[in-house]
Amino acid sequence: MTYEGLYRWGREELLSAEITEAQLDARLLLESVCGTGRNDLLVHGDREVDSEKQNAYERLIAGRKARIPLQQLTGVQEFMGLEFLVDEHVLIPRQDTEILVEEVLKNLYDGMRILDLCTGSGCILISLLHYSNDCEGVGADISAEALEVARRNARKLLGPKAWAEAGASVGTGAEDVRELGCGEDDAAGAGDRDGRISFVQGDLFEKAEGKFDIIVSNPPYISSGVIGTLMPEVREHEPLGALDGGEDGLSFYRRIVEECRPHLCGGGMLFLEIGYDQADDVRKLMEDAGFLEINVVKDYGGLDRVVYGTKGFE
Repeated sequence: MTYEGLYRWGREELLSAEITEAQLDARLLLESVCGTGRNDLLVHGDREVDSEKQNAYERLIAGRKARIPLQQLTGVQEFMGLEFLVDEHVLIPRQDTEILVEEVLKNLYDGMRILDLCTGSGCILISLLHYSNDCEGVGADISAEALEVARRNARKLLGPKAWAEAGASVGTGAEDVRELGCGEDDAAGAGDRDGRISFVQGDLFEKAEGKFDIIVSNPPYISSGVIGTLMPEVREHEPLGALDGGEDGLSFYRRIVEECRPHLCGGGMLFLEIGYDQADDVRKLMEDAGFLEINVVKDYGGLDRVVYGTKGFE
């Protein structure tokens, strides 16, 4: 079958399954299989596709008809201009989360230490390190499978040197800690830190050591009762643990806000992605915990998307 003929077949198959972006998905899946680009459909549409690639494309189309997300079929998703590896163990990075990264970048300075909770694919932390200088980060997640994806992305996007150094001690004494904005008394708690990026498996702050200038998180925030109403691509194929925020969707926010203060340097900042209707509740949690200069940031659609605030000096 020709390249164009195969594309048209895939498009019709997806249309018959009522896939919203049938035309786009059919093209992207074909490009993924053939290693081609957008112009190939116009310029080389009459080229014959070998049977092996045709069979692979047919399998991908069948998967998409079964509502497996496009990104899980291709194995990648672009985020902050970077191509991240994804699979069924991690939440697919979304454009709205770029707002969170952009707000952190506005407040990120050379040499800062970052903790990314519920790191998933690592897209937030890796993007922050990619677009900053001499910063260091720790990504925490309860899922071992998610952390393996994050490690693969760190190797791919931060380069072999950044990852190789993660196994070597780059000691942090009292002087180093003060440079990070922490008090001298925090030096012992920080201990030796591994290279530019590392990942720890644990429940939120369970394995986080030392103090951080910035804590950032896109935690599960969908109310348990709403999960069943989500698109099948989300509710059936993305990890439930990355979606379910408890009965009211605020379970993780309560814990993060309550537990974060011992892990934040004086003047350190907490950044949280939120659901469109959660700004007032999360702001109140941060106010009650003593955070200062609390701000709410909207996404590109005009919906509340990020809440952040500053810990005072104690």
